[in-house]
Amino acid sequence: MKLRCSSCGVEITNQKGSTKFKCPNCGKAEIVRCFHCREIAAKYTCPECGFTGPN
Repeated sequence: MKLRCSSCGVEITNQKGSTKFKCPNCGKAEIVRCFHCREIAAKYTCPECGFTGPN
């Protein structure tokens, strides 16, 4: 399974500076972030609960 950024959709397999974590609101969905979206604080939305981050 290829990981894709939750904000921009770019494939992040082995991309330096990328991360993945559970939704800080519901803890169910996995949020994946590429380095660029983390750097510019691009918004993401949890597919489970609709939480939008970063705050």
